[in-house]
Amino acid sequence: MIKLKLTILFIILITVSGCTEFAILMSGSSIAISQNAYVKVYNGMDVLTIMHSDKSIKKHIYDKGKEHVQTLTRIAND
Repeated sequence: MIKLKLTILFIILITVSGCTEFAILMSGSSIAISQNAYVKVYNGMDVLTIMHSDKSIKKHIYDKGKEHVQTLTRIAND
């Protein structure tokens, strides 16, 4: 009886996990299709930035923000 329940449970888990992967793949392709012009321009600029400086736009913003926080922390401690 327990072996039958475990077998049914494993079959259900395998089936459900297979459907989830398919759903994730399909949702990803629909997101790629529905990108608007602003996202395409940002991605193009990001690629050019990475080619020029080996850092993405987000990494540049993060580094500048970190520098400003460190400067403000030094000023506050003095």
